[in-house]
Amino acid sequence: MYDVIIVGGGPSGASAARRAGKLGLNTLILEKEEFPRYKPCGGGLSKHAISYLDFELPEDVVEWEITGARVFYKDQLIETHKDYRLSVLVSRDMFDNFLLEKAKETGIEVHTGEKALCCKEMPEYVEVESNRGTYRAKFAIVSEGAQGLVKTCVRPADTKEEYGVCMVAEVPAEKKEIEERLGRAIELHFGVVGGGYGWIFPHKTYYSVGIGGVVKDLSHPKEVMLEFLRANGFRGEYKLHGHKIPWGGIKRKISGSRVLLSGDAAGFVDSFSGEGLAYAISSGQFAAEVIAGICLHNGKTKDLNRYESLCQAEFGTHLKYSLIFSRIMHRFPEKTFKIFTSNDKMIDKYLEVADFSINYKDYLRWSLLNFKLK
Repeated sequence: MYDVIIVGGGPSGASAARRAGKLGLNTLILEKEEFPRYKPCGGGLSKHAISYLDFELPEDVVEWEITGARVFYKDQLIETHKDYRLSVLVSRDMFDNFLLEKAKETGIEVHTGEKALCCKEMPEYVEVESNRGTYRAKFAIVSEGAQGLVKTCVRPADTKEEYGVCMVAEVPAEKKEIEERLGRAIELHFGVVGGGYGWIFPHKTYYSVGIGGVVKDLSHPKEVMLEFLRANGFRGEYKLHGHKIPWGGIKRKISGSRVLLSGDAAGFVDSFSGEGLAYAISSGQFAAEVIAGICLHNGKTKDLNRYESLCQAEFGTHLKYSLIFSRIMHRFPEKTFKIFTSNDKMIDKYLEVADFSINYKDYLRWSLLNFKLK
C-alpha cells in the first residue's frame, strides 16, 4: 500500500513525486515511456516556471536564452526585448528526464515503460491497474498529460471545444544561422491558423517550428503546417509530430474522493500562448503537499478540496482571463491583432504577462485603457 501513486512521469508528475518524496510519502510513479523520450513541444520554459524548481538547471539542459519576441501579423512586424531573461528554451526529452532524475533522488519508486490503464476510487484506497499489474495507494495523482484517459475516473474527456491541436517539427540548422535569424527572440506568427498561431523557436542545433489552433478551425493541420514551413523558408522533408493541448480557464472537475488531476490532465494551460510548464510543475507540487498533509498529519479525505483552492489562488485568475483574452483576439482577428501588432507597447506589456509580472486581467484592463485613450 503506497501513500500515493502518480500516473505520468512528465514535468507535473516528476514535480509531484519530488515534493512527495521530500515530504516522506511512500511514492510510486507509473510512466508509460522509457526516459529520455521524445516530446513534441516548442520547449519554452519561462522564468516563472523556473521559479518553482528547488534546484538549478544545468547548462546542458538550457539550449537558448530569450529576452524578447518578434510578432508577425500579415505584413506587420513588431520586435521588442526586455533587459533581462524572460525564458529559456529546452529540449523536452532532456528536460523531462532531468526532472525525473531529480525526483528519484528522494528515494521514490519509478516504473518506466509501464502504462497505467485505469484508476478506481475505493472507500479506503485507490486501485491503479497497469499493463503489468495492479497497485494500491491511499491516493493518486493523475499527471498523464492531455491525451491520457486515466483522468476519466474523475471527469469526462475533453470535448473538441475544450482543446486544440498542435503540430511541431525540428528543422536542423547551425547555431550561427539561428543566431543571425533570431538572436535572443522567439517568432510568433498570428493569422496563419484560426484560434492560434505559428512559432519559430531557436535551439542549439535546430529550430522548433510549429502551429497550434482550435480543432474546429484546423481540420487539415498537416497542410497548414507544411505551408507555414514553406512560407518561412524551410523547404526540406521534416518529420511532423502532433499533439492535443487543453484550453485553460475552463471550469473542470480536478479532484475525486482520492484522486487529484494535475498539469495538462487538469487543463492547466494558458489558452492564448499555450504555455503549460509553470502550471504543470506548481500543480504537481500542490497535489503532493495536500496529500502529505492528509497522510502525515491525520487529515481527512475531504481536505483534498484544499488542492483546488491552492491552484485557484496561484494561477486560476490568470488562466481564466487567458481564455477570455484568447476568445476576444480570435473572434475579432482583423481588428484586435492589428492593434496588438501595430504598437510595440502592446507587445512589450504582453511580455510582462508571459513573465507573470502581471496577469491577463491586468493586461486587459491596461489594453482597454490604452484603446480608450486613442
